[in-house]
Amino acid sequence: MASKVERCSLSEELDVSRVLTGLWQVADMERGGRTLDADAAAGALVPYVEAGFTTFDMADHYGSAELIAGALRSRVGAGAVQLLTKWVPQPGPTTREEVRAAVQRALGRIGAEQIDLLQFHAWSYDDPRYLDCLHYLEELRQEGLIRHLGLTNFDAAHLRVVIRSGIRIVSNQVSFSLIDRRPLAGLTRFCADNGIQVLAYGTLAGGYLSERFLDGHAPDEKEMNWSQMKYLRFIDASGGWELFQTILRTLDSVAKRLGVSIANVATRYVLEQPAVAGIIVGARPGQSEHLAENLQLFGFALDEAGKSEIETALSRLQPIPGFSGDEYRRPPFLTASGDLRHHVEDIVLPFDTCSTGDGRTQALSGTEWESLGGFSRAIRCGSRILVSGTTATHGRRSIGGNDPVAQLHFVIDKIEGALRSLGGRLDQVVRTRIYLRNTEDWQAVTRAHGERFRDILPANTLIRADLIGDEYLVEMEAEAHVS
Repeated sequence: MASKVERCSLSEELDVSRVLTGLWQVADMERGGRTLDADAAAGALVPYVEAGFTTFDMADHYGSAELIAGALRSRVGAGAVQLLTKWVPQPGPTTREEVRAAVQRALGRIGAEQIDLLQFHAWSYDDPRYLDCLHYLEELRQEGLIRHLGLTNFDAAHLRVVIRSGIRIVSNQVSFSLIDRRPLAGLTRFCADNGIQVLAYGTLAGGYLSERFLDGHAPDEKEMNWSQMKYLRFIDASGGWELFQTILRTLDSVAKRLGVSIANVATRYVLEQPAVAGIIVGARPGQSEHLAENLQLFGFALDEAGKSEIETALSRLQPIPGFSGDEYRRPPFLTASGDLRHHVEDIVLPFDTCSTGDGRTQALSGTEWESLGGFSRAIRCGSRILVSGTTATHGRRSIGGNDPVAQLHFVIDKIEGALRSLGGRLDQVVRTRIYLRNTEDWQAVTRAHGERFRDILPANTLIRADLIGDEYLVEMEAEAHVS
């Protein structure tokens, strides 16, 4: 049952295949110091282009993936493929020159004058300097080095912060599968409402969503590739291997009735969700390809009976912790290694700190207002951390536009960054006070506070006040006790 590859527009200028070929496994193939021959690997990808799978997804840290994509582009012609890459900088400050150098390095590797889609990942929301990177990237988009900007591993709250701050975003790439349905908790709806496309990876859970693992044992760790190591953690977090087997049996029943594979059913489920433009299926150039099976995906749709069976089975799963992307930002780290040692070199504090010599420690953001007004961003006295009134400001930029919810999310991030700089955590907050300019915003702001503090439940006061600065719609202060 072969059909033509479906396509979707990320924008008026960028049309992509709805099954994108992911090249993250290139890094796994190059473990141990091996480097793939770019021309040979590109040759192995030509059949993908000929079959209609013309869109390739990669990143700066996927080994030789960008070089392979560049060799493929040279072989089949610049207009025959769409090359999507990512930039994942290390935490901490990044200059405008460093951002330009990263973009030019990617352009050189893929052999192009313009990147079709550059997707950005931030390791920590509580360090506001990630927004500097995005503003610098927006400048390069306007200059023409980048056609479109996207994000990867952003949740709905922080996608909101970014776009309300004036950054033009067309897509957000996140983990999304039958096992990991976090995007359905608000992200897909926000994307649909704001014209942003979702690109879903991990839809096959590292290959576990297939007949290969039906009624079988979990593979030994020594036999697993990085994707299998990563997504076994997702399976464990959602209820474990035995419960996962019940999901596979349900999918197998639906698949047999429709005359397709388990993988087809699993990927079609994600592809039919709101705002999902495409799914990313990994390839190991020269080792394995699933073109015929991927083409089957466009020859059927899930029927209502199948959807009902699947939803009933999935209702038994435990939700994956947190929001989309949290697996890279907070425990439990659902990565191949179970931590971030293969990703992040250093832990960087958002704010500078200094001791006053009398048992107090100050966190300082360095703004002129701190010295002018004689205050600290936050101060720690013993086990007590007090955070000053915080507005949606980063340097000379106002963040969040005229959206009070976006402003509050950024404010909470700044508060979390101040707490972390002083050895505290957001879940140690015992008191918050919110000052609101417009009374009509109280419900939206209250819900946003609830989203971030629903498992913490500090004492809270909401006050209508005339804030200083016309651009500020909300201000917040906090107090934490660090055990």
